[in-house]
Amino acid sequence: MSKTLLDCGNCSPDFNAIRQMATSHFGATVIQSQGIEDTMEVLKRQKVDLVTVNRKLDHDYSDGLDVVRAIKSDPEVGSVPVMLVTNYEEHQKAAIEAGCEPGFGKLALRAEGTLQTLEPYLGAKSEAARENG
Repeated sequence: MSKTLLDCGNCSPDFNAIRQMATSHFGATVIQSQGIEDTMEVLKRQKVDLVTVNRKLDHDYSDGLDVVRAIKSDPEVGSVPVMLVTNYEEHQKAAIEAGCEPGFGKLALRAEGTLQTLEPYLGAKSEAARENG
């Protein structure tokens, strides 16, 4: 069964890169949200296996950690795994302290380590991905 990734706050090019990676490597369904309100709405409406949150939300440049805190403080959806998308280690550390799983940066999006980071949440790499290396 396909896993679902909810990606919050990335611009269209970054969202498309994350979507392409998640669909091609894991066969996951990827949904886009822009901020706290629509992210929480999706989480309460359907099963999501992982939420990725951009450090700075594209639509208003607010702090992605606010989205993380909203998810993690809600008893209905707080158990959903969340990762911060940032290249900065200090922001990853703050995200982990706020309840996130260790995330990844956009510069490492296609790195094997990023795929290994995502695998526990999105499932094993797809057959096509294994054949392509």
